[in-house]
Amino acid sequence: MPEEFPLHWTSDWGEDKYGEWVAFTYKGVRQVLRWIKPGNFMMGDPPGYEVILSKGFLLAETVCTQELWEVVMGNNPSKFQGKKRPVEKISWDDCQEFLNRINDLVEGLDLCLPTEAQWEYACRAGTTTQYSFGNDITKEQVNFGNNVTVDVKSLPSNNWGLYEMHGNVWEWCNDYWYSYYEIDGVVDPTGPSGGTNRVVRGGRFANSARTIRSAGRFFNHPTSRSFNIGIRLSRGQK
Repeated sequence: MPEEFPLHWTSDWGEDKYGEWVAFTYKGVRQVLRWIKPGNFMMGDPPGYEVILSKGFLLAETVCTQELWEVVMGNNPSKFQGKKRPVEKISWDDCQEFLNRINDLVEGLDLCLPTEAQWEYACRAGTTTQYSFGNDITKEQVNFGNNVTVDVKSLPSNNWGLYEMHGNVWEWCNDYWYSYYEIDGVVDPTGPSGGTNRVVRGGRFANSARTIRSAGRFFNHPTSRSFNIGIRLSRGQK
């Protein structure tokens, strides 16, 4: 992991078969973030276009749980209650408040949301298939076609140690606004500078298999609170 990261905020760290990771702990709630190396990939489907991510980043191995949200925000808005389940019914604006608050509470943490390109790159984890598990999925791999969320880490991770990137809940992204892709080859894209809706990725528990492909994308208004949408924390390279 790059030395540029000031790791005084970490509670523990290490390396396993998936790669390097660090964790922070706040009020007894621990969150692991995986180191995602820089690289390039074909984004979208079909046929995709090349995106280059010139910097590595940290990405949470799971979506934010209800217990982490609650110790930071003092509330739990989720429809499907459970401390290890994804927090949901949170708007994009709510997520910004959460990020500001946790970053104030833990010096140097500097969390954010992943960009859409970072999210898909991490979801694919080096694959070019429809899903990180191949061109087909089962309910033993992904929570889809269901009527409720499941606990994080209930299902297998992808090749980079990231859990439930497909299904369970949509995940807000940091891109400025939802729009058509720029298809001429993009380095570290952050999305268009204007628009109405924010990007969500990953699909939800009730979706069909097609909707939750690695390339699947949707949108929602930044003030919308839906029991379909959660948040996965990220931290960029300094």
